[in-house]
Amino acid sequence: MSTPGKLVGIDLGTTFCAVSTLDERGQAITLPNLDGEMLTPSAVLIQEGGAVVGQAARDVALEQPEQVAMLIKRSMGHPKFPTLVAGREFRPETLSAIILKKLVQDAEKRIGPIAKAVITVPAYFDDTRRKATKDAGRIAGLDVLDILDEPTAAALAYSFQQAQHPAQLRPDDPLPIQEQTVLVYDLGGGTFDVTLVRLGKHRFESLAIEGDVRLGGKDWDDRIVDHVANQFKNKFGDDPRSDPVSFASLNSAAERAKRTLSKLQQANITCSHAGKVLTVPLTRADFENITRDLLMRTRLTAQQVLQHAKRTWDQVDRLLLVGGSTHMPMTGRMLAEISGKIPDSSLAVSEVVARGAAIHAGIVAARMGDSDGDDILDLLADVVEINVNAHSLGIEIRRDKDRLNDILIPKNTQLPTEATRVYRTVVENQARVRVKVLQGEAPQADACISIGECWIEGLPPHLPKNAPIQVRCGVGANGLIAVTAIDQTSGKSATTQIHRSSGLSDDDIAREAEWVRGLQIT
Repeated sequence: MSTPGKLVGIDLGTTFCAVSTLDERGQAITLPNLDGEMLTPSAVLIQEGGAVVGQAARDVALEQPEQVAMLIKRSMGHPKFPTLVAGREFRPETLSAIILKKLVQDAEKRIGPIAKAVITVPAYFDDTRRKATKDAGRIAGLDVLDILDEPTAAALAYSFQQAQHPAQLRPDDPLPIQEQTVLVYDLGGGTFDVTLVRLGKHRFESLAIEGDVRLGGKDWDDRIVDHVANQFKNKFGDDPRSDPVSFASLNSAAERAKRTLSKLQQANITCSHAGKVLTVPLTRADFENITRDLLMRTRLTAQQVLQHAKRTWDQVDRLLLVGGSTHMPMTGRMLAEISGKIPDSSLAVSEVVARGAAIHAGIVAARMGDSDGDDILDLLADVVEINVNAHSLGIEIRRDKDRLNDILIPKNTQLPTEATRVYRTVVENQARVRVKVLQGEAPQADACISIGECWIEGLPPHLPKNAPIQVRCGVGANGLIAVTAIDQTSGKSATTQIHRSSGLSDDDIAREAEWVRGLQIT
């Protein structure tokens, strides 16, 4: 028996968030927050017994930056948020949960109780960051149906737009779109992904993924900040970046200037610090010049995706722009230059991910039998989604004195998938075996991300050296990893699941969830 309530898709962004649902006609719509805005700033103000989320928190950050957490998504997967907030340490999952709870509170006032949600992540998020995102949803009290790659969500939204009206879907043709290859260029506030997707009737197939979880619109803002701060320092001998309040004000001015330069040829940035004021004019040409290397990084990433997929630009039918930072004219112009095609931004680039997540929520719910007779959801059950893994998955092995990454599942392998390999014990009478799981492409284990480890305990006595141990690694359709290790020597197989080297336990999640439930969130 499914829990009654609506399904939603949530784009948990670095700088802005959005929530969407399917209306009674099966169309994905974005839900405005209580302020009437489609986007909610990803900012959390911590107060005694409560928290404020959104624009009000951003406004407070200009005068009390130590009270507000921002850019939380960039810390997902880390054990703690990099700075104290209101004088205390926080897990990124907990801060994200506060945002999620606020988003759901606002949405429920418009559509009623929410039963389940799909939360999106950058395609290049590794297992640790994906788990942290799902944990944030659990802390917020959400039943997380799935974790979905943002470019996949965007492709879903664009495709259903192209498929005329979702309410016109037919059982014999649930996705009446022309088969095509689409490149999704997703430049958000804090992360960047490029995904090549093959779209066809009933089918969404990711072909290749590349990205950078430390590249986004904030980096363009930072270049403006440095440009203005250096001029201020040269004139007055004092650096506004050294004072938290002056720095926060300059950051805000830089972001406004970036938005202005997306529409006009020039913007003015005013910097106030230590009783001194300097206004610096910045032309669009100068802005593009001081950020040229950032744009080049996205260009190289887009080209790498095609190389991995063994495609050329001639074989790409459409380019889809996703993420608020694609409003910068330089992004579309660069893509048109290298591809010979005009990028498509026909949907609201800051809302398209949430809308696609809502469609995916409908697809997953229908497959799980939760459609409750809803004809639209029943039709969505026929849509097939195929993703690929953004990072290779390997096992740490020892060769002489070196610790190496033995890759079992290469990057850009279709999901779900699994691979099995037999390893050997290293000494006689070995009582247990450690299996350490790595994510990354580097041959050296130290250069990869340690996902976690599992142990096979109680190996039989008198086990010879080089006894076989079978390791099976699986990656789910949502990119989450499971590992099983089996002793093949004894008649009985000893099996254990992976214990992650980082992240929250179930007890941790329950404790954080209780604290968040006690907050008054506005």
